[in-house]
Amino acid sequence: MRDFLNELRDALEPAHVLTDTDATGYLTDQHRRLTGRALAVVRPADTMQVARVVRLCRKYRAPIVPQGGNTGLMGAATPDGSGSAVVLSLTRLNRIRAIDRDNDTLTVEAGAVLAAVQEAAREAGRLFPLSLGSEGSCTIGGNLSTNAGGTQVLRYGNMRELVLGLEVVTAEGEIWNGLRGLRKDNTGYALRDLYVGSEGTLGIITAATLKLYPLPKARHTALLAFGCIRDAVAFLSVARAGFGAGLTAFELMSETALGLIAHHVPEQPIPLALEAPWFALVELSDSESERHARERFEAVVGQAFEDGLVSDAAIAESLPQSEALWRLRDEALGKAQKRDGGNIKHDVSVPISRIPEFLATTAAALQSIFPGVRPVAFGHLGDGNLHYNISHPLNGTPAALFAEESAIHEVVHDSVHAHGGSISAEHGIGQTKRDVLPRYKSSVELELMHRLKTAFDPLGLLNPGKVLACAAPGQPEESPAP
Repeated sequence: MRDFLNELRDALEPAHVLTDTDATGYLTDQHRRLTGRALAVVRPADTMQVARVVRLCRKYRAPIVPQGGNTGLMGAATPDGSGSAVVLSLTRLNRIRAIDRDNDTLTVEAGAVLAAVQEAAREAGRLFPLSLGSEGSCTIGGNLSTNAGGTQVLRYGNMRELVLGLEVVTAEGEIWNGLRGLRKDNTGYALRDLYVGSEGTLGIITAATLKLYPLPKARHTALLAFGCIRDAVAFLSVARAGFGAGLTAFELMSETALGLIAHHVPEQPIPLALEAPWFALVELSDSESERHARERFEAVVGQAFEDGLVSDAAIAESLPQSEALWRLRDEALGKAQKRDGGNIKHDVSVPISRIPEFLATTAAALQSIFPGVRPVAFGHLGDGNLHYNISHPLNGTPAALFAEESAIHEVVHDSVHAHGGSISAEHGIGQTKRDVLPRYKSSVELELMHRLKTAFDPLGLLNPGKVLACAAPGQPEESPAP
């Protein structure tokens, strides 16, 4: 492979072709549970260089693992252990190419960090609404490859709803320029939608044209307490009716989740007594005025108190108070779970109407097989996306819990499937869930997915072993047996 490495160095400059110890930081996922090997890590500077790398990899039949900020949770950006792959880091493609205020669009390269895109939109007097806990390090390309969601999906949708056009390098090393800021384009197959959420297995996204929105004039945030999960679901309907499109966030948290914060992160205040089983962080964005927002907020929450849906409330009176409430969800909860010894994570979605039943039956099933485990449930109730994490029994150990990880996943995923849900809501499949996907996807769905993979990447070089089990790189993709 010496000739291959030399050609890569000629194409990119030697400083941007990393091997041996220089490549180490790119080979492990952020949770440090998956570590692979690579022939090299390459860092192209622009789309043309990405295309050159792909053509060289095709020439030498080398697998390609695209990587953005390396913040993914399913191992999609981590190479396998063979050492034959080239990790293609897109972090140097980080430029804002254009902002069109009249069209409310921003065109940006795939390696741009999400927080930088948010700031560029604000400087233009606009809002880019995707909001994630990793926004200071995750990249737009990674967000698109997993169809990221976040806390404002309820109002603005996932990344698929936030992107109008893409620039993609194909498996042949050709460049598709689809960076059209059109909200209506009915000229055939929606290629954009196929690439979004494909985790780098169909093509390499190098740039995107994103939707922008007006900045809200006011925001109101509150932490609400509910006597049962059905009251929380009922209040979601009330809030949608009362706030309309102004309802931008509805983040559910169990008492167990907040209890972990109280125990392990005492420096983070919780403004309500933990005397209810469920809580929700609710946010209203208003396009008129601060006064109008407060009146709407108080009217809806006040009526919910009278109707018995809400048992307690802490309403932020200032921006710092609002930020403190969001720290409970965005920072303190993750910190508390780590200090508790880690947990077995699930990113699932269930129809909102079936969430109470799902929570009850899943908890009962877990307790019958693994007595004492603690479900730590939280997530985006507005779109049915729950992060249903499992912590070890109080009289047990994290090691004993993780020894049962596969069995616990099966209990939770089987329950999700039985309730009409999905085993992956916003984190993707990657390599972590690849082998369980056939348990929950029909043979027709899998066959269609394999056909797409074969059509877009006939040699199987684009992120092999992610999402779908695949043939050896350099060989045609195999479809599953009927």
